[in-house]
Amino acid sequence: RERAIDVEGLWAGLVRTEPAMTSAWHHHGDYETSIYVAKGTLRMESGPGGSEVIDAEPGDFLHVPQRAIHRESNPGDEESHLIVVRAGHGVPTINVDGPAPPG
Repeated sequence: RERAIDVEGLWAGLVRTEPAMTSAWHHHGDYETSIYVAKGTLRMESGPGGSEVIDAEPGDFLHVPQRAIHRESNPGDEESHLIVVRAGHGVPTINVDGPAPPG
């Protein structure tokens, strides 16, 4: 992660993700997050049991609402570059044991 802005209530920067990398399940507490895919690919899994899957490519924007449990991965064969902007307060990343429970 390369931080561009880090002030009270706002974080913005560049996140680089290696091919085949998958994050742990987590949420961002009271932060809203906007992601712009600048290069490569991004897969976002969320929802009950991780059943909601979005595959994004360069030029796509994604929104991650407050407390939305999710994980990101790079299913492509090149490093991905994501512009991430997070606005809110509190702990910015909270790891959890798995996806949101079904139903």
